[in-house]
Amino acid sequence: MSDDTILETKALTKEFKGFVAVDHVDLKVKRGTIHALIGPNGAGKTTCFNLLTKFLAPTSGQILFKGQDITREAPAHIARRGIIRSFQISAVFPHLSVLENVRVALQRKLGTSFHFWRSESSLKPLDARVVELLRAVDLEEYAQTPTVELSYGRKRALEIATTLAMDPELMLLDEPTQGMGLEDVDRIRQLIKKVAADRTVLMVEHNMSVVASIADTITVLQRGATLAEGPYAEVSKNPAVIEAYMGTANVELKGAH
Repeated sequence: MSDDTILETKALTKEFKGFVAVDHVDLKVKRGTIHALIGPNGAGKTTCFNLLTKFLAPTSGQILFKGQDITREAPAHIARRGIIRSFQISAVFPHLSVLENVRVALQRKLGTSFHFWRSESSLKPLDARVVELLRAVDLEEYAQTPTVELSYGRKRALEIATTLAMDPELMLLDEPTQGMGLEDVDRIRQLIKKVAADRTVLMVEHNMSVVASIADTITVLQRGATLAEGPYAEVSKNPAVIEAYMGTANVELKGAH
C-alpha cells in the first residue's frame, strides 16, 4: 500500500446463501480525498460499507487500513483506529439538546461514557470543544435546542458533528443527503467539503449533483462488482455506467455537470 492510500480492499467478497452481494471488489481510497461509492439500487454499496465497518464479516478478501490488515477486527477496534461511520437514518438522541448530543460523543472518545455517578458539572470542560464542533457544522446558535425540534437537514449536520467528535481519520458517510430538500442538500454538500479539508471521506450517495461537485474519485458498483472508477467527468461518460443508470438516473448523470 502506498503512503497516499489510507484504505484498500483486495478481492473483497460477501456471499449470502449463494447470492454474491459484493464480488471481488478492489478499492483504493487516497488520503485527504472525498471518495464516492455509487451504483444502481442493489449494487452492493451498503453491504460494502458494512464490510468496511465490520458490521458484516467478509466471505473472502482483505481490508487494509494504513497498510495494516483489519479484516478480522471487531467494530469497536475499527472505531478506535479512527474509522467512524454515520448512518443512512439520522442517529441522534432526540430529547437531548444539540450541545448534549455532541458532549455524549466526546465522552465516548474520552472513555467516560459509563461514569454515571459523576455530576453534569464534571462534563463542563468538554463544552469548549463542543462549541468548536457546533461552529464547524453551523449549529452554534442551536446549542440549547432540543434535537427533536431541528429540521431533518440540521439533524444530519448534528450527526456529522457527533462523528467529528470521535476524531475520525476516515469518515464513512452513508447517504448523507437522503430525503432532503434542495436547501438542506446544499448545506450538507458544503459541510462535507468543509470537514474533508483535513481528513478522508468515503461516502455512499445517490444524489449525482452532490457526487459531481465534491467527489475527487468515484467508484461505480453494479451487481456487487466494480463497473468503473475515476473522476466524475470520466466516469459519467463511460458507456457501461450510462447503461447501468437507465431512465431517470441516466438523466441525472448527464445533468449533474
